[in-house]
Amino acid sequence: MQVITSRENEQIKQIKKLKDKKYRDEMGLYVVEGIKTVNEAIAEGADIQVIVICDDSNEQNELKQKMLYSVAKFDIIYVNESVFESISHVMHPQGILAVIKKKEKQAEINYKDNVIMILENIQDPGNLGTIIRTVDSCGLSQIIVSKDTTDAFSPKVVRSTMSGIFRVNVIESDDLVETINDIKEHGYKVISTTLESSKSIYDFSYEKTAIIIGNEANGITKRVIASSDAKAKIPMKGRTESLNAAVAAGIVLYEAMRQLG
Repeated sequence: MQVITSRENEQIKQIKKLKDKKYRDEMGLYVVEGIKTVNEAIAEGADIQVIVICDDSNEQNELKQKMLYSVAKFDIIYVNESVFESISHVMHPQGILAVIKKKEKQAEINYKDNVIMILENIQDPGNLGTIIRTVDSCGLSQIIVSKDTTDAFSPKVVRSTMSGIFRVNVIESDDLVETINDIKEHGYKVISTTLESSKSIYDFSYEKTAIIIGNEANGITKRVIASSDAKAKIPMKGRTESLNAAVAAGIVLYEAMRQLG
């Protein structure tokens, strides 16, 4: 077994580039890290290009016990601790990561989903990851994001999805208004969530409905609101003026799921 000990190794340099969205987009690859997440990638049939294992990690015994057989069929490279730390995305790495090929670009919206979640300019990776995780928990197959939304394949987002990234198709829209108009042509009503509404999310039925969640600070743009069919707010009895974007998405999605059974 050969162990890579140089950070200048060409394969290592290519993996390190995946910390940058530009190269994730160019190469069509992203990184997942940790024993649990790599196991989930394997279980979900993700297109794993290579698995990197830290040969002198403190977690090595645990790795051997939990993953010896599951990783054997993949291309594996072993590195020393210094090299692994140079490509890791976390403060305390577990000594294993996988480089995964993104699914072939699936720009086509699945109109079999009763509910479609649309995000405009969500910037916090934790919010985006949590929303993807919530969409997955509702049994939905996709999420539509504006092109200025934070990258769904960044390490922080991937970790926050808790493996939902392997199951939810992330569709990036170049023009959200055009995408919304296409969705409406397929018989969906489109609801913008905003405090500037006299109607509550509980005043609507959610059969064939697209729900829009906006930017954490500024909400949904006027242009996008104008393209929707209706506006709805989440009623709040306390003195809080607004809710976290991921919390808001969860409340609306679960109201939709409650109605749809």
